[in-house]
Amino acid sequence: MMKQSGPKFLFAVVCFSGLIFCAASPQSSILELTQLKGLNFVLQNSPTTQKYLIETMPGGIALLDYNDDGLLDIFMVNGGRVLDPMKTEDFDRHDPRYWNRLFRQNKDGSFTDVTEHAGLANAGDGNYGMGVAVGDYDNDGYPDIYVTNYGKNTLYHNNGDGTFTDVTEKAGVAAGGWSVSAGFLDYDNDGKLDLFVTRYMEWDTKHSKSCGAEWHTYCPPEEFPVTTNILFHNNGDGTFTDVSQRSGIASSKGRALGLAFADYDDDGFTDIFVSNDGMRQFLFHNNGNGTFTENALEAGAALSQDGRRMSGMGVVFQDYDNDGRPDIVVTELPREIFSLYHNDGGGFFEYRSLETGLGVLSSGSSGWGVGLEDFDNDGWKDLFVAQSHVLDNVEDIDPSLHYKQLPLLAMNHNGRFESVDPGTTVPAASRGAAFGDLNNDGWQDVVVSVLGGAPQVFMNRGGNQHWLTISLRGTRSNRDGYGARVRVNGQTRYATATGSYLCSNDKRLHFGLGAAQTAKIEVLWPSGIHQSLADVHADQFLEIREPEKP
Repeated sequence: MMKQSGPKFLFAVVCFSGLIFCAASPQSSILELTQLKGLNFVLQNSPTTQKYLIETMPGGIALLDYNDDGLLDIFMVNGGRVLDPMKTEDFDRHDPRYWNRLFRQNKDGSFTDVTEHAGLANAGDGNYGMGVAVGDYDNDGYPDIYVTNYGKNTLYHNNGDGTFTDVTEKAGVAAGGWSVSAGFLDYDNDGKLDLFVTRYMEWDTKHSKSCGAEWHTYCPPEEFPVTTNILFHNNGDGTFTDVSQRSGIASSKGRALGLAFADYDDDGFTDIFVSNDGMRQFLFHNNGNGTFTENALEAGAALSQDGRRMSGMGVVFQDYDNDGRPDIVVTELPREIFSLYHNDGGGFFEYRSLETGLGVLSSGSSGWGVGLEDFDNDGWKDLFVAQSHVLDNVEDIDPSLHYKQLPLLAMNHNGRFESVDPGTTVPAASRGAAFGDLNNDGWQDVVVSVLGGAPQVFMNRGGNQHWLTISLRGTRSNRDGYGARVRVNGQTRYATATGSYLCSNDKRLHFGLGAAQTAKIEVLWPSGIHQSLADVHADQFLEIREPEKP
């Protein structure tokens, strides 16, 4: 069963009320830095002379339709008040300056701050905000929000009336320590979304230290002990059980930052990639029996090409070369180059940063949030990376490096990436990057978080190519369809909102179709049901409902 909905669009001129641009000539950048009316937010990371490491690490962004009106809303995670020095870890989140913020999109493209009305104003005592995950964990048709923190995390249940309720205690998902990225997935294919949380290290402000001799800097991760990630199993009654130990997830300790999901070996179960800072990366293979085996080293996705450990930050787990298998891109620090692991099939990956051009494009950059999205709708996923150095005084230490940087936009030409104008000349201390179609014109946009500043919004100018955007509605599978594999005209996407760094992306699956005016669609649901649709018209938003029976 399928439902075809949404307007058709003309691309010769694309104007959207509330935004400050109209589509320009083909010579202009595909993306443009744009101010969105009403999106009034400043990420308070609260830098101090103490160089507390948490200050340089936030903040998350979620693109979600929380009120089911067909328009993407924006949730922004804030940091907190950090004293210089800290005496007690309260972070003063009651002050409105340090609230997380929910912005509802209006029909004219402007945004309204609905944080207080939605019940999201209380960020929690003792919390410093980090990231966000979105998923409908109780299958009631409304997306729920999970916020990660240094301190206890928070789960907000969507009540379906524009408000949320803090259900953390009841659900049992507060965790603790320093949580970073998180994501919802159905790892056991039981139709209920489970929750994975990455944690960075064993650290607190009392035992914090600064590094450097002449220059006072944030310490590298090797100065602090490793820790475990957390896997929560959804019990189906509004509660979760911590299965980190019995699933094998807790057997691998690291310094985790980024998180992404895909079924890399096509066995029908979602696997987990975790990017680690200052060490090898983790690839948790799903054994299909409730347990995982960490095998990144054996699979060829743990280290650089010459066997060095990596400063893994953001990660995306999608198919960049249209061979039907999900590949991995990991962002890193300057002079390490971003890593691209090509999925060769059979459970093995090959390091291809140099062959794809990514090595040249990233050798002097520090990358955080990252996405593979088809920005020009030509049928090939392009690369966008939010960039900035970790150290706010890095230019004093090494004048060849820069703290604030421009983003990287690299167009994909048959599997090779070439840098183009990113749509701004304003460098920023960028961190998270969330991807989605903000104005429903069929062209992917980007929202980037900026330390100490307002978010950067990159709106897509559009063009003449065709597109298709798919919403999945699971019945036997989880309602969001997370974990489904969707193929459209030779392209493959894995249904997930998780990826990038700290962020949750638009859960709708976007496909550029190039000159094609129709599409053939194949969906493999987590339940195992195969579904095919033929001769689907381009340039529309399409909802696909999972059949009740095979």
